[in-house]
Amino acid sequence: MTRERIPYAVAARELLRNTLLDAARDELQSRRWADITMADIARAAGVSRQTLYNEFRSREDFAQVLVMRESDRFLVAVEQAVGEHRDDPAGAISAAFDVFLTAASENALVRTIVDGDGAEELLALFTTQGQPIVERAAEHLTAVLIDAWPLVDRRDAELLSECLVRLAISYAALPKGPASMTAASIAELLGPYVEQLLSGARVAEPGRL
Repeated sequence: MTRERIPYAVAARELLRNTLLDAARDELQSRRWADITMADIARAAGVSRQTLYNEFRSREDFAQVLVMRESDRFLVAVEQAVGEHRDDPAGAISAAFDVFLTAASENALVRTIVDGDGAEELLALFTTQGQPIVERAAEHLTAVLIDAWPLVDRRDAELLSECLVRLAISYAALPKGPASMTAASIAELLGPYVEQLLSGARVAEPGRL
């Protein structure tokens, strides 16, 4: 079977975008977001400032894409954690929150937001302007939950996903104790609800056939 080839222009653009986003993330390891200019990011990536602006229309546009990409990376880890605990819903929630909050605590972008030092622009992307991120993450998580537990009604999965995403963002932005402790608390609270969803789905399934 012949593998579909990615057009060169598409691959080149993806490489450029990732190079620019990686450069910004590296800069955040040692500097405040407020102190990092678009020229700094272009210089760190080894491209011209015009090349950066050709790809991202503004600093705000760049920041939103950066935040989206980092949240997508967290969701990959969450998906794996849920997949490893299909037979234990409470364990799946605990593992997912643990891996998410641990990754968030180690992430330069999230640390910048939590520290709050010149990161108001980034914080807004998770709060007052955070709807696109919440919707994207909730949609991804809904797919993860339905894949893990196919009998769960989609509407229930969507409701649970949005709740989990909002809780995760809240705890990542304002941590309270170790990630494992928070994860265990959330699992204790929501685990029975997921078990109830699964039990109800199992009972209802024969009638759907």
